[in-house]
Amino acid sequence: MSTSPTVRGTTSGAVPVPGSVTATGGDGPAVPGSLAWATWALFVGLAAMLAGAGLFGTLVGVRGDLEGFPVSVNGLISAAYYGGFLIGSRLALNALGQVGHIRVYAALASILAATIIAFGLIVSPPAWVAMRFLTGLCLAGQYVVAESWLNQLTGNENRGRLLAVYGLVTTGAFGVGQLMFGPVDPLTMTGFAVAAILICLAVAPVALSEDAGPPAITVPARMSLRELMRIVPTGVGTSLLVGVAHGGFLGLGALYAVRAGLGTGEIARFVAAPMIGGLLLQWPISAASDDIDRRAVGVVAATLAAGAGVLLLVAGPEGWTGLALMAAIGGNSYPLYSIAGAYTNDWVPSSKITAAASQLVLLYGAGAMIGPIVTSLMMDAIGIDGFVWTVIGVHVMIAAFLTYRFFAYRVALVRRPWSEVSLAARPFFIPVTVVSMGRRLRARPTRPPRPQP
Repeated sequence: MSTSPTVRGTTSGAVPVPGSVTATGGDGPAVPGSLAWATWALFVGLAAMLAGAGLFGTLVGVRGDLEGFPVSVNGLISAAYYGGFLIGSRLALNALGQVGHIRVYAALASILAATIIAFGLIVSPPAWVAMRFLTGLCLAGQYVVAESWLNQLTGNENRGRLLAVYGLVTTGAFGVGQLMFGPVDPLTMTGFAVAAILICLAVAPVALSEDAGPPAITVPARMSLRELMRIVPTGVGTSLLVGVAHGGFLGLGALYAVRAGLGTGEIARFVAAPMIGGLLLQWPISAASDDIDRRAVGVVAATLAAGAGVLLLVAGPEGWTGLALMAAIGGNSYPLYSIAGAYTNDWVPSSKITAAASQLVLLYGAGAMIGPIVTSLMMDAIGIDGFVWTVIGVHVMIAAFLTYRFFAYRVALVRRPWSEVSLAARPFFIPVTVVSMGRRLRARPTRPPRPQP
């Protein structure tokens, strides 16, 4: 795939976007003015939308428990949300080829806001399952819009950094929305109305900015899941497993906090702590994956998330210790999706980036639909600690899968010498170098590498 600046268009014609996200010394984001100007409206709109989604998601989890819904029903409601991802990613991909990024974004936002208002008016498990499915469909479409838009603005060498900025915006805004739950009475309509207002406001910057530079309206190239699996099995497997991890973690985190006896303000801080951790670690982990094999960085991050889960199991969710451990889990877990996306787009043809983004969202949604069901079953079987055991187990699976993949497909794990590695990547450099040396010693010289990244 070419790493040179690409030409993207607006509805009025092709407009060159010079430059890409670059590292200046590797210690922080350095976005050229042209690219920052072309993406600010999308990032501002996403921030407002995800703040509303964060408030809404916490409201649904707490309100369902206050209404007396069983754990299994709350798990089904969360699973329905991610089930919407499976449909939304496909519908959004088709719509992008018909009307373009901005119109799809605006249409999905309006449907999402109306559905959230309906949530506050109708309190019924069957209705909530159906409406939660619809909210998942809308947000999946927004992720396809955003990720296909951004992936076409940069090359392989800096894609991790651009997606890190995207991750910072989305996780930070989602966390702010969760913190907004603190002063809200979950039994009233107020919280749902505020969430809907934020999502309505999210349309304004994207729809009105003359500087927004979405890709041209074209019929996107198709890519089947089988084809994506053949080209980059690592990205397929990682996206699915990360979805399982995040589905249970996000879907039932508020319920876990309620069942642990935390107060309303404590619940807001507890569910927001992973997003704060994501804000702190999204950039360094994603930037490190531009300098060192993304799979190796993913192994370290997943292992640290599992380790923080073990400590949470011992210490419990109360107090600052519980908040710090939740932040550590989220900070190491949330970048895993960016890593999976960046690694996948390193290998797929540039003409199929949008199709690949849709498939990754679909895979993530499939995993995230499984996550709440597994987590709720674990909580029913062994109590509230089942939530933490699921977090630990799935992150161990992610680390094991990525370890298998970089032994199965043997390429250099360290891409640059120490002097050229960014500050964010240096903590990963020594252990990855040791693994790389050990792998070379065990390798058979006569055995060619398998052509599967």
